[in-house]
Amino acid sequence: MGTCAQPGVQPKLAGWEWPEVEKAEKLARGAALKWASGVFYRPEKLEGLGQYRSRETQRNSSIQSRLKSTIQSYLEGVSAGLEQLRSAAQEVQSVCQDLGAARWALLDSADRFQGLQQMRALMAEHVQLASVVQVLPQLFSVQEVFSHTLQLLSGQQLLEAHAELMMMEHLRDDILSQLHLRGLSSAQATVLSYFGGLQELNESLAKQLWDIVGSSLRLVREDPVLFVTAVRIIEREEKIDDTLLLEATFLPPGRPKGWRQKFYHVLQETITGAHFHAAHMDTEGPGLARHLAALQKDIVSELRVVKDLMVQCVPAHYNILSVCTVTYHQALISHLQDILREDLDKQALFLLLEWALRVYHSPEMMGHPDLLPEVDVSALGPLMSPELVDQTERKYVVKVKVSDVLEWMQRTLEVEFKEWFREEEPETDHQGFFQSALPVIVMQMLNENIRVASLITDSLQQKVYNMALEELEAFLGRSKDRTIPKYYVSYLLAAGEQQLWDVVPSCSWQLVQEQCDAGCHMLLLCFFQPLCLQLPSRKWLSGSQLVSSMCEVIDKYAKDFSRVRKPVFMLLLTESELLVTSQYLRALMQKKMVCKSEEERGQLCDRLLQDATQLRELFCGLGLDQSQQSLEAMFALRELICLKDPALLSLEVLGFITKYPDVSDEHISTLLDLRGDVSKEVRHMVLEMMAQHPQVLPERYRPIFSTILVPAPELPFCLRKGKCA
Repeated sequence: MGTCAQPGVQPKLAGWEWPEVEKAEKLARGAALKWASGVFYRPEKLEGLGQYRSRETQRNSSIQSRLKSTIQSYLEGVSAGLEQLRSAAQEVQSVCQDLGAARWALLDSADRFQGLQQMRALMAEHVQLASVVQVLPQLFSVQEVFSHTLQLLSGQQLLEAHAELMMMEHLRDDILSQLHLRGLSSAQATVLSYFGGLQELNESLAKQLWDIVGSSLRLVREDPVLFVTAVRIIEREEKIDDTLLLEATFLPPGRPKGWRQKFYHVLQETITGAHFHAAHMDTEGPGLARHLAALQKDIVSELRVVKDLMVQCVPAHYNILSVCTVTYHQALISHLQDILREDLDKQALFLLLEWALRVYHSPEMMGHPDLLPEVDVSALGPLMSPELVDQTERKYVVKVKVSDVLEWMQRTLEVEFKEWFREEEPETDHQGFFQSALPVIVMQMLNENIRVASLITDSLQQKVYNMALEELEAFLGRSKDRTIPKYYVSYLLAAGEQQLWDVVPSCSWQLVQEQCDAGCHMLLLCFFQPLCLQLPSRKWLSGSQLVSSMCEVIDKYAKDFSRVRKPVFMLLLTESELLVTSQYLRALMQKKMVCKSEEERGQLCDRLLQDATQLRELFCGLGLDQSQQSLEAMFALRELICLKDPALLSLEVLGFITKYPDVSDEHISTLLDLRGDVSKEVRHMVLEMMAQHPQVLPERYRPIFSTILVPAPELPFCLRKGKCA
């Protein structure tokens, strides 16, 4: 047993470490101990111990033999690898030596490489020349074809000439394309030199085409063959352009030609030049009338030719009728603008307005039955923009005013005005109303101008009418002194009423009312203003005769007003009442006075009540119903001043602004100042309440306070480092 090898024990080789040796040893020892303990505990097993030792000895010998064999094979592989590395190192060294030798050889032969580059350039040139030589037979025939094509063009055989031109262009483009793909740029210049005459042929052909297009309106009537030929050639070129742009990788010289766009351009230039590019044109009335009549005739005639003949000679996608219509329309717009830049007289301005706004769209021109329904000029917009129409109408009105109204009316009025200085009233009719021949004469002239203006537009008629009213009002304002002449008002009323009754049938009643208002203002304002200067003052509080004087003036004028017809009389009376009210309130709000005590405030309220009552009774007596009077504003204003408790002012003011929505913060603030007892807190509360309740003017409301301006508040005077006074 002592001579047996221990199970699991592996022999150690010098310099070799078996992986996981320690772990293997422990496992082997454990297995051997386990086996030995089993043997020793079972004596019958001891008999086979010799066999076991022999078997283990063989087994160890086998393991050692295998280990030796494996190690030997590893060593043989390492030896082979070392041999291969040694051989590779020798080969690398040999290659390095060869490369070094090649480097020195290349350096020695650098000069020889320069010669090779020159040989390569010669080779490329030779290839290009060879390519050119291949097409020389075709190139030599180009000049002959050029000569033949020029002969065809001279004989107006355009289709045949164009066919040969296309053939030569195709030949040139094909050669250039091949050279381009091969990168032979120098040969391209040589080829182009042979085809230099193509440009001349193109220009010659194009010139004939554009001459034909420029005469197209005449040709389609006489002999449309040439025109149709020109269109066919243009369409051929368009197809070539489209194909090259879509498919070709090489764009030949002179492409795209764009001859269809040139066709439109030449046609438009022909139309414009024939009618609208005159070097000098007579802008006086008769000359302009002849020019516009010629335009009207020519445009209608030429559009008929386009619609009936030219449309059949071109492809449908040309939209030739629409193109020509737009051309005429746009050219007319520019032409009229050029004419309007001149200093035109009234007749010329009237002719332009009438022609552009009425004649152009009428059946006599663009609405001609022969042009409908294909021509729809309404889709193109107006010849004159609304701004230009308004500007031209204003120029016309100014010309009428200067050449007719001012001069003629001035002479008429001077003759009539001499009668105003007579010491007797104007004539009356059978009903006792004033009458005058002046309005009849004046209105005949004005009505004629208004009637002529109505032939154009309502806006022109309105402008002429407004101008007439302004001139009449200007005349009424030339004299405001009732004493010079003595019966000035009577004559003025006679002229005014006669004018109104002549104008009413052709004008709105609102305009009549506006003129009555203006006349009444001029008559009464000069008398009321001096009287109202006394308002408000302490002299007025103590019992002034201010309102009595105003009533005398009103009553005196009312007697003159009674000599006119009732509608005019009521207009004058209503305007007088409103003027009295507004002048009274305006004077009251000039901040000339502030109540210093409750007693003075009571005097102010009493005076307001007396004045308002006296004026109301006067106008009621003259026939103006109380519901039509604006004097109620004076009574409402008095209630604001009479209110004893300032804390209730917000409620009172709310009712006031509801009744008179045109009253402003400045008006209310001025009235609060007039009271003299309103604190800053109450004033702020009142104004804040007004801001929270904005008012909207109802329909048919007659403004009172919006015409009254309140003086700006005085800024406090401050000294440096001091308190504001």
